[in-house]
Amino acid sequence: MSKTWDKSKMPSRHVTQGPERAPHRSYLYAMGLSTKDIQKPLVGVASCWNEAAPCNTALMRQAHAASEGVKKGDGTPREFCTITVTDGIAMGHEGMRSSLVSRDTIADSVELSMRGHSYDALVGIAGCDKSLPGMMMAMLRLNVPSVFLYGGSILPGSYEGRDVTVLDVFEAVGAHAAGSNEMTDEKLHALEKVACPGDGACGGQFTANTMACVSEAIGLALPLSSALPAPYTDRDGYAVASGEVVMQLVEKNLRPRDICTREAFENAAIVVAATGGSTNAALHLPAMAHECGVQFDLEDVAKIFQRTPYIANLKPGGDYVAKDFGEAGGVPMLMKTLHESGLINGDCLTVTGQTWAEYLEDIEWDPNQKVIYPATNPISPTGGVVGLWGSLAPDGAIVKVAGLHTLQFSGPARVFDGEEACFKAVSNRDYKEGEVLVIRYEGPKGGPGMREMLSTTAAIYGQGMGDKVALITDGRFSGATRGFCIGHVGPEAQEGGPIGLLKDGDIITIDAEKGTIDVRLTPAELEDRKRQWKPRITAYGSGALQKFAALVGPAHKGATTHPGFAGERHVYADI
Repeated sequence: MSKTWDKSKMPSRHVTQGPERAPHRSYLYAMGLSTKDIQKPLVGVASCWNEAAPCNTALMRQAHAASEGVKKGDGTPREFCTITVTDGIAMGHEGMRSSLVSRDTIADSVELSMRGHSYDALVGIAGCDKSLPGMMMAMLRLNVPSVFLYGGSILPGSYEGRDVTVLDVFEAVGAHAAGSNEMTDEKLHALEKVACPGDGACGGQFTANTMACVSEAIGLALPLSSALPAPYTDRDGYAVASGEVVMQLVEKNLRPRDICTREAFENAAIVVAATGGSTNAALHLPAMAHECGVQFDLEDVAKIFQRTPYIANLKPGGDYVAKDFGEAGGVPMLMKTLHESGLINGDCLTVTGQTWAEYLEDIEWDPNQKVIYPATNPISPTGGVVGLWGSLAPDGAIVKVAGLHTLQFSGPARVFDGEEACFKAVSNRDYKEGEVLVIRYEGPKGGPGMREMLSTTAAIYGQGMGDKVALITDGRFSGATRGFCIGHVGPEAQEGGPIGLLKDGDIITIDAEKGTIDVRLTPAELEDRKRQWKPRITAYGSGALQKFAALVGPAHKGATTHPGFAGERHVYADI
């Protein structure tokens, strides 16, 4: 039975109410809407569907299911798509410069579509790395009732009787380059054909699954909605439920900023650390906080990482993939043990309307599952991700320590201006055990675009050198990266940060236990080099990458491109 909706304070009144909006309504009638449909809240159902990669190919199906849920809740869904740049395709070449830029483009495009058409609420469906934070940034920026839905992970492939992921293919490239008999041309081809068996985002606790866990932990997604892999049509039930729930939020006028408090961001960071998640979360959480006025930068994130036990045995540092995590109980099971140990704030709301404490009352700990350890008996006592500060990174840097056997490294720098130069050296085995490989001018401004370095790090690992060298960069690493790899070094080289002043042979010391990263140079020596330094001219003098480089802020504050909450003069939801 249809409700009677009061649209006097809803954005859609600007296109549906009064005689002067007759032309606008004529467009809606043209698409088959009835008068009753037009009088209901208009709900944007935004997806990042495309045919670029399997991460996104199941999203349209789920968008349609979410629309059915909106209709069940007595709303009128309006589907639209936005872009996605998929890192697995963009990795290791110029295309990766577009990846981080796409996060902000997604947020901007969803904002513009919602504003331009005066939609009242939002269901956002995303699959690959940057699309998840981009969609959630838009929700926090617009502040209309919103529900996020992850499109789901890919199933593991099978090769020679073992589960494999795309990471195995990237690392196989390194083994192949090293001339290993274990990875011939024929074996590499056989592996690449089976590693990704269908729809879904990368299966390990890489960036997509990390941010999917964030979406649940921070309260914007239905609990357990991230658990089922993309090919499972059963997950469409979560899409339908997401559509129904967003209509309940409209009724209650419960908005993203009511849910995503400072405490909710802390819960999200705790879940990242507890799962050994992607270092990219330390970029995306500050960017999301920037949208809604929560102070939450790299230092805040790192402090939480430092005190959080690592309890989920997930790839790349562990043994299991997202499918296994979901079958073990997923985020709710993880939150259960974290809450019982007093590590998360149970008073934080979710889109269910319940607090986490209320929701977890009905969750029973499963002692038989093997993926999630009790918080009282962790894999390691501190988080899977660590922040670093020191003379080489005054604004901070970040490293994933999950799976590392040692937390200290010291050695001479081998400096490369850009990833291509380093990848060439690695491919030719033109580097030595004990070196610290430095890839610079890959920061947000200097790249531009802050590229990920998975091709290089995976090649190093594939050559059996993963624990014999360290790698640092002002760029980023994939969530699939493993080894002693430090990213987000700030200030970046393009802004004259210490990483831009390094020379071959400079001794770099990293201590992930103490949280330090230093170069053996005096302040006077660094100052002398700074006087001789000049910023590099990039190859991008126009277009989207130039625009991003001109606008982007530092990585430790999320690499954002607009003033955010600090410059806000109105909220779209109240327009």
